[in-house]
Amino acid sequence: MYLGIDLGTSGVKALLIDEDQAVVGSATTELTVSRPAPGWSEQDPADWIAATITSLQELGAQHDLLAVRGVGLSGQMHGATLLDASDQVLRPAILWNDTRSHEEAAALDADPLFRVLTGNIVFPGFTAPKLGWVKKHEPETFKKVRKALLPKDFLRFWLTGDHVSEMSDAAGTSWLDTGARSWSESLLVATDMTMEQMPRLVEGSETSGVLRAAMAEYGLRPGIPLAGGAGDNAASAIGAGVVGAGQAFVSLGTSGVLFAAGDGYAPAPETALHSFCHALPDRWHQMGVILAASDALTWYGQLVGEKPAELTEQLGSLQAPGRALFMPYLGGERTPHNDAQVRGAFIGLEHVTDRASGTRAVLEGVAFALRDSLAAMQATGTVPERVLALGGGSNSRYWLEVIATALNCPVDVPEDGDFGAAFGAARLGIMAAEGAGAEIAKPPAISETIAPKHDLKDAFSEAYTRYRATYTALKELS
Repeated sequence: MYLGIDLGTSGVKALLIDEDQAVVGSATTELTVSRPAPGWSEQDPADWIAATITSLQELGAQHDLLAVRGVGLSGQMHGATLLDASDQVLRPAILWNDTRSHEEAAALDADPLFRVLTGNIVFPGFTAPKLGWVKKHEPETFKKVRKALLPKDFLRFWLTGDHVSEMSDAAGTSWLDTGARSWSESLLVATDMTMEQMPRLVEGSETSGVLRAAMAEYGLRPGIPLAGGAGDNAASAIGAGVVGAGQAFVSLGTSGVLFAAGDGYAPAPETALHSFCHALPDRWHQMGVILAASDALTWYGQLVGEKPAELTEQLGSLQAPGRALFMPYLGGERTPHNDAQVRGAFIGLEHVTDRASGTRAVLEGVAFALRDSLAAMQATGTVPERVLALGGGSNSRYWLEVIATALNCPVDVPEDGDFGAAFGAARLGIMAAEGAGAEIAKPPAISETIAPKHDLKDAFSEAYTRYRATYTALKELS
């Protein structure tokens, strides 16, 4: 068997697959996010380890983990996990959706070298500007930093005792020369960091180390290989078989993602698309990211006192957008705006606006934000002809119909199964343990394809035009 561990924002998932890549079992332990100030988002790395142990124990109660031959990791990207000379955590990890470092990000982005070498805007959520914030506001902590690790790579350190990262996650730090697939000394110097503070780099399908002896306590066999793994979206792409040019997926998780794989490096930082390394050697991808997808529906559910699934189940057949319009910028936005200050809004409310029309507006607003990402991709010549639906939000057929119609793009729905980041991580565990390659990452069987509702195309386009105009107004207010 092979084990995938995914360190998400909302929980740690451990998933087992067999030699035929069939899912044998899984266990998930929830995590919480601390928001001590507006725009802040933090977690205690000790909670990641505790949640991983709980998930492993639950999985081990049902399956013999000694049969595991390889392990892979995936996880939330960009987080700054800072260790001192004794490998002790210096402060809570600053997460991907934390926007406190927007001033530091803008200062780094003003240096042309960052876009030239990384192929990306320096976003406030990326790792390098977080270190700039720590240097300015917590100088004593900054002086003690001996290693800066990404979240999943802190788990790797716990599993193996090694400081290692891999290309897909490292590409989201603003320290990687993305085309060369190596740390850039020039970028590190520009942020007062050093090569010695960086983990060693491997490809996602390579062995990054072996499990240390202490892992026997949790039912795992010491000495088995741990793959380099991947950032959450690249791992999801491995799980969904989105590894070659022309393949794409849309993910409705906490954040929203439009991901298109490519065989070459094609940066376009002016679009605010992410151009990152894929989890396989000599492959890259473009990615549009919005900061609130399912998170926006969860927020609305808390506002009206219902669970997200209950809200979407009540909607019936797809309708044309109403006057109510939702802007999903609850914590700023990335693609295509790179705007940490803008905030969300409901507009166009009427006497007839009820809970259901509010739900539809939230789903439509997220879809329109993803359409912004699609427009950015199309401007670079990347034109996905269809997308695979992933993430918890894809359980809502109504939402997928909204996505298909708003993007004017067919949406493929996988057959029952888990094709997310933990599954992709387990596939990378096979590659590391068995010396296998990209052939492991096969696309899933499709249960159905949801086509755009062409009779509603004009109505969705009109609503999208209002959405775009509203962003301009919100920007001025924010």
